[in-house]
Amino acid sequence: MSGQFEATVEVDRPVEEVFAYLADGRNDPQFSPRVLKIERIPDTPTAVGTVFRSTVKDAGMKTAREFRITTLEAPVKIRWAEVTKNSMTAREGGYDLESLADGRTRVRIFNVLEGHGLGKLLVGLALVAARKDADGFGSRIKTEAEAAISPR
Repeated sequence: MSGQFEATVEVDRPVEEVFAYLADGRNDPQFSPRVLKIERIPDTPTAVGTVFRSTVKDAGMKTAREFRITTLEAPVKIRWAEVTKNSMTAREGGYDLESLADGRTRVRIFNVLEGHGLGKLLVGLALVAARKDADGFGSRIKTEAEAAISPR
């Protein structure tokens, strides 16, 4: 079983700067409290093929995760796929960015969650929780991106 959650938010910063902020997955702990630590491999600017290796805490359990950047189209599209084989993975995820008037950016985030083994039984619960927090997740992205990117 698999399913998707998504959120859309408007960030009061230019699209190029929001893209750069989101493309650097090392910023994820700022808006995703489940990410305990993360590193970029190789430690060079993000490109297609870059891997972000993280430790996350879900439902009280720590797991290792690796995501590979599959698409990077500045400044409008970022896609990733989880390469680790946990009981639940993000088969695909990404950001779609759109430049708005007055230097603002519309950001759509999504993740397609997929269960494996025992995770097939749990993915429905994970999707309910993710969908319930989707707007909050979008709000955290907005807040943290605006705090990290100086206003013009």
